[in-house]
Amino acid sequence: MTQVDVRGRKFIAVGFFLGLVAFALVIVAALRRSAPPSRCAAGMVLLGPRCCGEGQRLEGQRCVGQPVKCAVGLDVTEAGCVASARIVPIGGGTLRIGAGDWEAQGQVVPQNIDVPSFAIDAYEVHEARYAACVATTACAKVELSGEPGRALAGVTLGDARRFCAWVGGGLPSAEQLAFAAAGQVGRRYAWGDTGAVCRRAAWGLVRGPCAEGASFPEVAGSHPDGASPDGVHDLAGNVAEWTTTSGADAALVDVRGGSFTDGAASALRSWHRRQLAAESRFPDVGFRCVYPLATAGGLR
Repeated sequence: MTQVDVRGRKFIAVGFFLGLVAFALVIVAALRRSAPPSRCAAGMVLLGPRCCGEGQRLEGQRCVGQPVKCAVGLDVTEAGCVASARIVPIGGGTLRIGAGDWEAQGQVVPQNIDVPSFAIDAYEVHEARYAACVATTACAKVELSGEPGRALAGVTLGDARRFCAWVGGGLPSAEQLAFAAAGQVGRRYAWGDTGAVCRRAAWGLVRGPCAEGASFPEVAGSHPDGASPDGVHDLAGNVAEWTTTSGADAALVDVRGGSFTDGAASALRSWHRRQLAAESRFPDVGFRCVYPLATAGGLR
């Protein structure tokens, strides 16, 4: 065998090896692209149906123990990840309800609604904030899970009204919540027009597609990728939220935003609503408050 033949065979062998490596890299990249993205944000870990802070453990459906890290914007406390009370200003504008998703559902009459400027809680009211109100006797006792950062649920419209009055605000109207999510441009979801994925909102946690068997909402603010451009969290999913707006039947009140129990992404859309009796309590219905635009600091 000549020296040229030996070199040729070596060249072929090296080429074959490099081809195998390139093929393996293509397969790995394809598998990564096809794998579902992580449901939990950076700083949170998936434990059963929950996103808990890094370093926590799951007991039942409670994230317990002091985390070493939480999602961006959440505070690390001895009892878990907790959002600090913060309000966000929302500049006024026109809420346009008409073609597209709004009209297709047949839930509203196409119209333009002027929404004056207001301020709104950046996060859904969580158990720690509500417990502070109960401690002053200004709020009625409700069943709590013992996880302070978890979005509060199981409250009536009256419970929500009393808390908002205690912090110097009020419950939002259905138009204010829709405008906070949709904005002047009419976003389909709070974060934009596409991408209703599990990482952006707590939804589909009972029977899929995002998890199985959940009985309670997630920590408020634990899905920062789904925040609105103004920085308002969980306007889609986690807990549906009470409003002050009644339907044709005055005994029924709009709740907005979808919840962790919803299995269809359509429930996360900015226009989505349910109507519930004001005195009802549901494990997936909570609230947040709105304030005069001049309100700044001092929130409980």
